Amino acid sequence: MPSFGADQRALFEDDAAKLYDEICAKGGIAAGDLRIADDGNLRPAFDLLAEMGLVRFDGEQDVWVPEDPTGVQSRVVNPLSQEAAKLLSESSQWAAAFGNLTQSWRRAPQSSSSGPFTYLRGAPINTYLEQLLEECEEEMLTAQPQAGRDPRFLAKAALRDIELLERGARMRTLYQHSARRSAVTHKYVSAVSARGAEVRTLDEFFNRMIVVDRRVAVIPNQEEFGVAVVVREPAVVAYLVDVFERSWERARPFTNRETTLMKDIAAEQRAMTMRMLIEGHSDPVSAKRLGVSPRTYAGYVADLKTEYDAATRFQLGYTMGRLGVSGREDFEEGLPESDVPDTE
Repeated sequence: MPSFGADQRALFEDDAAKLYDEICAKGGIAAGDLRIADDGNLRPAFDLLAEMGLVRFDGEQDVWVPEDPTGVQSRVVNPLSQEAAKLLSESSQWAAAFGNLTQSWRRAPQSSSSGPFTYLRGAPINTYLEQLLEECEEEMLTAQPQAGRDPRFLAKAALRDIELLERGARMRTLYQHSARRSAVTHKYVSAVSARGAEVRTLDEFFNRMIVVDRRVAVIPNQEEFGVAVVVREPAVVAYLVDVFERSWERARPFTNRETTLMKDIAAEQRAMTMRMLIEGHSDPVSAKRLGVSPRTYAGYVADLKTEYDAATRFQLGYTMGRLGVSGREDFEEGLPESDVPDTE
């Protein structure tokens, strides 16, 4: 039986199917019906039915009668399925062949024409990251400042990261303390932690970074928005890993059972707010460094004004200076219960 393509299927779904329904309803169609004559408007549809074997000629009655489509379906669909399976298998083998080449290319520090650094812009960034994480064999380190990640993206990231963990790779992720206020982030952390991932948070601001197997790092280009830099230079990657490790040592574990720990974290955020005020940073800059919205940061400042009985920021700064407050004291003792942030 000949193979049938998209054009035949379109004709079959429209005119041929309607004609077949009519033939079934009436028990046949006369051979002399003008609609199926050589110049009839249903001739193409009729020819397709005849070619597929859905109608046969009854010479005694001079009519075309319908045939059971079950057997015809298997004769049409099975060859297509077999061809699709062959194409899928061939596609998988080609992908595996290119995958081996890609891994070889990425493992060589000077293998690309761009040297140890490659600049990616726009959509290719995510495509590259997906491919890179699929190749992760041992460990992924990620630093994700600020908590406002798209829930849809975070759900997709959870599936991707769980797959990585189930392959046996390790994963450590660093957030800012503000991530603990996000219910969506809590769900993500719970999902990946259950598979062995480690997640911590830090009060300080840091830049976004992903390091795979300590051989490739992806960082944002600080001079141009929407541009990422892929780093393969071993010395630079090692330096970035060291930066991550130092931050990791100062960070606090992110768990869903942390009532006591939240007091310490609130103290750290309070102290950092003080440092931002003392150093004279603007509200947008300070909010970014704490990983919170400007409105939330303004609330932190308002709380400090109330605590130090100051009407203005100038008075607040003067009072803290007079008392010798630097924002680097240990605030773990005596933090009011009301200062513990809500994790919901």
